[in-house]
Amino acid sequence: MRRSIDDYPFDPADYPATYDDGELTPVSWAIAISDDYEDGQPRVVLTLEPVGRAGEGLVAHLSPAIARRLRVALRDALRELGEDEGS
Repeated sequence: MRRSIDDYPFDPADYPATYDDGELTPVSWAIAISDDYEDGQPRVVLTLEPVGRAGEGLVAHLSPAIARRLRVALRDALRELGEDEGS
């Protein structure tokens, strides 16, 4: 089983207006779930891919425990920014 959950194509408006082209890499991301592993355990699949370089990105296959850790880290980062942590 493989199922796409969400993806976000890069938008230049995401970057500060004053960044240098060589300073930041435009990246799109996608989240999916998959159980296509020998152990049959489902994992969260996080793909980060530089725009215009399909197939050259990084793909993380996260166990539920590591996916939760990432979720907590994102929540904590939003809190540090003074933003709503969401649910």
